[in-house]
Formats: sequence, structure tokens, C-alpha cells
Amino acid sequence: MKFENKLIEGTLIKRYKRFLVDVELNDGNVVTAHCANSGSMMSLLEDGNKVLLSPNTNPKAKLDWRWEIVDVGSSLVGINTSRPNYIVEEGILNGTIKQLSGYDNLRREVKYGNNSRIDILLEKIMEPSCYVEVKNATLCREKGVVEFPDGVTARGAKHLAELSDMVKQGSRAVMIYLVNRTDCKKFRIAKDIDNNYYNEFLKAIDNGVEMLAYNVNINKNEIYTNNIVEIDKG
Repeated sequence: MKFENKLIEGTLIKRYKRFLVDVELNDGNVVTAHCANSGSMMSLLEDGNKVLLSPNTNPKAKLDWRWEIVDVGSSLVGINTSRPNYIVEEGILNGTIKQLSGYDNLRREVKYGNNSRIDILLEKIMEPSCYVEVKNATLCREKGVVEFPDGVTARGAKHLAELSDMVKQGSRAVMIYLVNRTDCKKFRIAKDIDNNYYNEFLKAIDNGVEMLAYNVNINKNEIYTNNIVEIDKG
């Protein structure tokens, strides 16, 4: 996924009210940018971290900037949670995510379950549909290991249960954890942060939901899926 416009560098001052972040640009101006990430963003919010913003071209937007990337020293990290679905879609269509190749049709945001919308629905004539849910994983508390979630997520647990229901109805269901950073080679559930999510994760596996984790290549111009990442299910 290539960024539509050139990203602008700055320095993190603070994030507040969940969706706002103050950044000092390299020219000395201080701006407020939209932060699409509603999670805790644990391990990513140290004052003074270098960040990359994109200009907000939506004429109806209240803010002129969107926060896209943070530099944590060991890696650039993609924090804009409106991006992962596009990144995974691109990875499916170009064949990088081989486990999801061979389908004839890809649709986004299709209604299913209990008043939910699936991130990606893959379809092929005479074969079961494949329901794909995407989660953005950025939490790193141990070198080389990325975790999800970074806060309690009842919504995330609900998605796992709904994927299980799709399998029971005869469809295929896949959860993809997009490791949106380049310095981690293993994925696991942060069960100390949300044990209920961990239990739903295990139930989903038992019910036949497939679990995948892919990392990315990330730079100032684009983010794209790279390699499969080992999942620690323990």
C-alpha cells in the first residue's frame, strides 16, 4: 500500500483524548493530527519519538494531518488502524498471503454475524466462502515478539466468536494478525492484558478458525505484507 501523499516528519509531543496527537514538525510548527488508533498504543508513546504524518485531503476533515507511523528506534511502526485492511487485501491479491490465494472475488465490509461487518470476504464458485478478520498488532514488550491486544477488547473477542460461528455454518474463517512493524519474528496473545480474549482465541482454534500472522516492510513511501510470522499459541 503506497501512501497517497508524501509523509511529513515530526516529533511526538503527546497523545490525548484517544484520537488526537500533538506533533512538532521539523520546521518548528506544532500541529494536531488525527490518531485513528483507539487502543492503548502501549510501548509506542514516548515523548520525543519521531513520527510521520500524512496530509488529510478530505475537505470535510476537522484536522489537516493524520498520524501514520512512529519510529521506536528498532523499527518503524504503522499505527493508523484504517490501513491494515488495505495492506492485507493487497497481500491477498498479489499472492504474498499464499494461504488466501485462488479465490475469484474479494469484497470488503460485508455484513455478517451479530450486527458486524467482516473485513474481507473471499468467494469462489462451488467452494465455501472465506471470512477474513484483520487485527493490527504493534505491542512489543519482549525483543522480537509482538503481542495483541494492547488493551482489553470485548469487540475483538466478539469477532473471534463470530468467526467460529461461520466455521460451524460450513464456511472458512481466518484471523490475520498484521504485525505492523519489522523487528518481530514471533506473535502471541497478551493474555495478561486480556485473558478473556486469549480464551476466545483458543476456543476459535478448537472450532476450526485459522490463525495467521504476517509482518510488513515499512518505509516512508509504503507498507506491504512480507513474511509469515510464527504464532505462539501457549
